[in-house]
Amino acid sequence: MKKALIKELMNILWSKYEYASILFNDSEGMLFSVSGKGVEASENKRFCEHGYVIKAYKEGKYVEYSFNNFEREYFDEIINKIEELFAVKDKFSAKIGVNSYPKMEDEKLCFEFNADYENSPSEVSEDFVIRKLSDIRQKGLSQGERIFDCSVRSQYQLYTKYFLSPNKEMSQKILWMSAHLFMMAKKNGVVKSFYKAYSNKNGMAVLDEVEKDLAETAAATIELLDAKTITPGEYECICTPNVTGMIVHEAFGHGVEMDMFVKDRALAKDYIGKRVASDLVTMHDGAKAADEVASYEFDDEGVAATDTVIIENGILKTGICDSLAALSLNIPPTGNGRRESYERKAYTRMTNTFFEGGKDSLEDMIASIEDGYLLDDATCGMEDPKNWGIQCMVNIARKIEHGKLTGEVFSPIVLSGYVPDLLKSISMMTPDVRLCGSGFCGKGYKEFVKVSDGGPYIKARVKLG
Repeated sequence: MKKALIKELMNILWSKYEYASILFNDSEGMLFSVSGKGVEASENKRFCEHGYVIKAYKEGKYVEYSFNNFEREYFDEIINKIEELFAVKDKFSAKIGVNSYPKMEDEKLCFEFNADYENSPSEVSEDFVIRKLSDIRQKGLSQGERIFDCSVRSQYQLYTKYFLSPNKEMSQKILWMSAHLFMMAKKNGVVKSFYKAYSNKNGMAVLDEVEKDLAETAAATIELLDAKTITPGEYECICTPNVTGMIVHEAFGHGVEMDMFVKDRALAKDYIGKRVASDLVTMHDGAKAADEVASYEFDDEGVAATDTVIIENGILKTGICDSLAALSLNIPPTGNGRRESYERKAYTRMTNTFFEGGKDSLEDMIASIEDGYLLDDATCGMEDPKNWGIQCMVNIARKIEHGKLTGEVFSPIVLSGYVPDLLKSISMMTPDVRLCGSGFCGKGYKEFVKVSDGGPYIKARVKLG
């Protein structure tokens, strides 16, 4: 890292502008996959980058300029590009108007953070990882004659970020790793699949968790071969932590990204201080709210990470925001300004999003249901922050009658409804909270960043189809 050169350039910019900062991002990462289609070990552009972002401010306007060629000989070019960007802003301001912002706060923060982790995949050979995945796959294939394919996929990123502003100098080095187990079973021409995801910040240990779950995953996959079609309706349901996480993320996470408040595209804006959920529900988001793949010490705008309580005992307290959204709304930023890469704009993005746990046992929850389902294996979801609609896919619903699991399974399942109705119906929660961050979240269909979500088992009334 060229700290001395970075400081030399920033001293020039600080003499020219009311505020200027720089973010340096250096990351590496790999994707590994073993399946019936073959073996893959490759770099992924989303995980691997080396670049800089400068943010500068004058006369109510911010501009950003990103680059990856950084030597003293490029100083004049960088400075001229920033001036050109301000000229473009001034031109558009005169014609159509450009938002004017106050100068952002720049509290004094200086630290260097290196995450604790063991068994980094970056410190072993690619062949070693592939052999581990291949061994897991072979063990998966041996779980039953109905199992005809087992795919194991893993990915990691090791990144270093450095941020410098007039009052801040911070760096962080963080590793995350995730894995995916996908099994397929066949019976009389019918093919069914089951998927499990894993994540942690402790490297190769995540693959040990995959191996432990092979028998359970195979059993669920085979169970789906006898799945029935559900009768649409509203039912009392128990959601496993991964389904809870999908509800948290899709039903309310996107809806409280406060850059959508600025654009008047989120109904939650009008419900701050009002009841939106059962009094059992307390919801968090934040890089400091949990220790998972979306945890960090500062965001991509140099704001310290936080733990934001979004819903407290059913009352919507606040949302999450990046720096510019915070300036527009005249509130403090929450450390949720995140970029897909150094070449992309920072948006308000979720990090670790989850419900707190409750006091009920899973056994008591099942016993309390006369006619309902246990929902498991969340696959995908979508939301409408403007109208609070939700539609999610769940792979399996296990029938509950008279307080007992019957052994009947139904698939596939569509979970839908009006978000406050669903959240207000939550009547029981287990104490244990589980999060997973195996995938990425897009802002619409782009701008993907690493997130995690989860919660406890919850009991609620849910529309199924």
